[in-house]
Amino acid sequence: MGSLRRRLLGWLLAATALLGLLALADTWGEAVTTATRVSDRVLAGSALAIAERVTVDEDRGLQVDIPYSALEMLASTAQDRVFYRVDGPLGFLTGYRDLALAPTDRDGRGFADGIHAGERIRIATLARTVSTGVESIPFTVTVAESTLARRDLTQSILIRSALRLAGMIIGAALIVWIAVPLALRPLHRLGEAIAARSPDDLSPIREPVPVEVQGLVEAVNSFMARLGTALDALRNFTGNASHQLRTPLAVLRMQLALADRAETPQAVRLAVAKGDAALAHAERVLAQLLLLARVDAAPGQGALAAVDLAALAREVTGEAIPRAAEVGIDLGFEGEQAQIRAEPVLLAEALANLIDNALAYAGRGAVVTVSVGTRGDRAILAVTDDGPGIPPDARARLGARFARGTEGAEGLGLGLAIVAEIAALFGGSFALLDRPDGRGLRAELRLRLCESGPPARASEGCDRIEARDQRAS
Repeated sequence: MGSLRRRLLGWLLAATALLGLLALADTWGEAVTTATRVSDRVLAGSALAIAERVTVDEDRGLQVDIPYSALEMLASTAQDRVFYRVDGPLGFLTGYRDLALAPTDRDGRGFADGIHAGERIRIATLARTVSTGVESIPFTVTVAESTLARRDLTQSILIRSALRLAGMIIGAALIVWIAVPLALRPLHRLGEAIAARSPDDLSPIREPVPVEVQGLVEAVNSFMARLGTALDALRNFTGNASHQLRTPLAVLRMQLALADRAETPQAVRLAVAKGDAALAHAERVLAQLLLLARVDAAPGQGALAAVDLAALAREVTGEAIPRAAEVGIDLGFEGEQAQIRAEPVLLAEALANLIDNALAYAGRGAVVTVSVGTRGDRAILAVTDDGPGIPPDARARLGARFARGTEGAEGLGLGLAIVAEIAALFGGSFALLDRPDGRGLRAELRLRLCESGPPARASEGCDRIEARDQRAS
């Protein structure tokens, strides 16, 4: 993009040159008007001086004594030529007969431009009368001069104005050339502060910057916050994966070694079956860790959309019915219309984890119910079972990662942690409660409700909430 200083200087010079041309055009008009006024004033004075020397002779005729001072006042360094004529009632009296007269106004004065003897001239005509005591005799005095002095005066005014404008442009260019580096010092300090940071320092930039650069700094801080979230998710994933996959992979290697040394087909099949179980366990661990990493790296509520909670819960429940039948559990659904803002895939994963936990721990012959309801401004997604439940003192720690309800319990300890984090991601909450009859467990996912009513109206309510949240952010 080139130098910012050169770009600013180029724009300044281009704009100033354009404005300078407009100013010079206006100055030219003013210079012509000023020179014309000065010339007219001198011409009128010269004509008045001649008119004062017009007298009446004994024969009641007009006679003119031309004062040379009247013509000398028109003399200039430009060597202008001077012309005059005097006319009485009967016509031409003296001067240049072919000199044209300027039309006069009611005050008896007139000015005009013309050509005489091949030269451009400025003409002034003065109409006066001289009294004989009995009557007044009218006469006119016309004085003209060439326009060399007027042109020189106009050019002088224009040149001086152009020189002043050129000086101003040069001065402004010098100011820009010097001021831009000074104005950019905060940006240099910002760059130095960022360059001096260690690679793992993603804290917000606190360097003072001008208001115009504040948006850039906020954008960089937002980017570093998102990058920090992504790096934390990556670190959590790698750490959790290395910790959780170590045991099933070690079991798999051991079973492969036992299968290799087995002496009977039955021992080989047993080792392979145990290795397959360890591999399936590792696969479940990896799936849960990938889901947890996706939750950690989720962009937040800015990417949420309107979701029909009842329809989503009914679909996820239907997909789990074959698994429930295999373990002898009666899985059902009941609910009402509820519209929320969420990310459908993550919400479906959260519900699937709650259903899997219920199927795993409720026990054969249990009844598990997925329900959707509303409470105030919240939508309640619940999974209720009549199994053995979880002791109250163990529920508090189940929201943490890798926590299990009881000592020696099967599972990864990630399912409920994932549900709690997904709920928080959507601006909701998660709780484990007793059933009203005291038997079993009720897992509740509480999410903000857009608006009750028909789907179209509820979707509009979600849009209004989304717009309000964007304004608040």
